[in-house]
Amino acid sequence: MDFSLTEEQRLLKESVERLLADHYGFEARQRFMNEPTGWSRDLWRRYAELGLLGLPFEEKFGGVGGGPVETMIVMEAFGRALTLEPFFATTVLAGGLLRLGANEAIRAALVPKIAAGDLRLAFAHAERHSRYDLADIATTARRDGAHYVLDGAKSLVIHGDCADKLIVSARLAGERRDRDGIGLFVIEADAAGVSRRGYPTVDGLHAAEVTLSSVRVGGDDILGEPGKVFPLIAQVVDAAIAALAAEAVGAMAAMHEITVEYLKTRKQFGVPIGNFQVLQHRAAEMLIALEQARSMALFATMMAEEPDPTERRKAIAAAKVQIGRSGRIIGQQAIQLHGGIGMTMEYKVGHHFKRVTTIDMLFGDADHHLSELARLGGLIEAA
Repeated sequence: MDFSLTEEQRLLKESVERLLADHYGFEARQRFMNEPTGWSRDLWRRYAELGLLGLPFEEKFGGVGGGPVETMIVMEAFGRALTLEPFFATTVLAGGLLRLGANEAIRAALVPKIAAGDLRLAFAHAERHSRYDLADIATTARRDGAHYVLDGAKSLVIHGDCADKLIVSARLAGERRDRDGIGLFVIEADAAGVSRRGYPTVDGLHAAEVTLSSVRVGGDDILGEPGKVFPLIAQVVDAAIAALAAEAVGAMAAMHEITVEYLKTRKQFGVPIGNFQVLQHRAAEMLIALEQARSMALFATMMAEEPDPTERRKAIAAAKVQIGRSGRIIGQQAIQLHGGIGMTMEYKVGHHFKRVTTIDMLFGDADHHLSELARLGGLIEAA
């Protein structure tokens, strides 16, 4: 299989990397974290100018018409730079629900604003009790004439504190863990009955706890077919995991490069510590783990639009397992080879490790996905 980039993809890669190299140094990132939003509005505008915010959307709505490979390119670059902006929450996660589940009227109304950088979205789905079960939804939606009324609470809504609109999952029928009976509703983040409590997460990003109390939603503000959107949610989450895998690869590559450079410059007994063979072996083990993760991230990208949900789920679960394991190996080795400096807030490698650790936990950690893969019969069927 040919994994080489097209000319357009190569130009996208170069453009994103140049933008981040010029404007997203580690010191700049520290400043962005202290801004009121916790990220840079100026960089958000630059992303819009470069076409990144409309990357996966149709051109007729102001998008670029990119696919999983283009998303992978951008997310890997963002992982290297440790970006803070809500690109994943708006364009990849909530944007995926819009792209695949919204009718043309909703896409025509929202996508141009997203692409222009004027609208931010967040997917309010997880609940405190649900852990990694996408179908475990207790938030309710009941019909009231031409409207729906939502009640419940959502937890760890990624960038939910700065979102202008929320896409909320709620149960219309069935028991709490039933896959049938779930609906998706688009609501204003400041609508009557919505309360949000934002907070920083361990990796430097932001999330929110969202409470819904008798929130009224118009009958037109619905994604997919009410009560039958679980396959849509699962498909979008699988694509989001593939994007997160690419981001993790970017962060792992940065940790490996920073560590190798440190081994070349840090001296002990009058020589660079990289001269010691045992440390060379550990750097080589980091590289092996990185390449394993990169291979599985590519595999997840290729399978992100697989129409067979079982085969797609197997591929995504296998990639999540390898990403989690590689991230732990590379992060632990990077910290240990740096010594005490690797643990400080003033040094970049520890921040990369925090982000990779958070990615491992999002939508199920390596152990969860290993169990899922075993339940599905494994990636390769036994002879």
